[in-house]
Amino acid sequence: MKGSIVGLFAALEGGVPKPSVQTLHIVESGCIGDKQNDTKHHGGPNRAVCLFSKEVLQTLQQEGHSIFPGSVGENILTNGIEWANLSIGSQLQFDQVLLEITSDAPPCRTIKESFSNGSFKRISVKVEPESTRWYAKVIQAGVVVVGESVTVN
Repeated sequence: MKGSIVGLFAALEGGVPKPSVQTLHIVESGCIGDKQNDTKHHGGPNRAVCLFSKEVLQTLQQEGHSIFPGSVGENILTNGIEWANLSIGSQLQFDQVLLEITSDAPPCRTIKESFSNGSFKRISVKVEPESTRWYAKVIQAGVVVVGESVTVN
């Protein structure tokens, strides 16, 4: 399964929405320049990178949600990946970086502005498994850029 990076996001001050960046330096502890305000629930070696799908985002927009790239805290927004086929243990190979999915990224109140009636649980793995965000650990560190390809192993 092959896709591409259509957006990269990092917030120096933390929080959401995360501003768009053209490149992202990814290390074992996370994305350089992306602060986590709640380190109990976000960040760290097993939640170093948050991944989301452009196709899922577009479906949510079509449902009337005000979600937009970076608004739900993702670091990498992909296109062309069969999101429903991802699971814990799936690996995503970029040009320099190799990530492995470790868990879903449970949604929290801080992203409620991206959803009609604040229904942020719409992207909970417990509610809509094929619409969740994913957390990944870093197997191989490096730099990713908008437009580069990604292969799922």
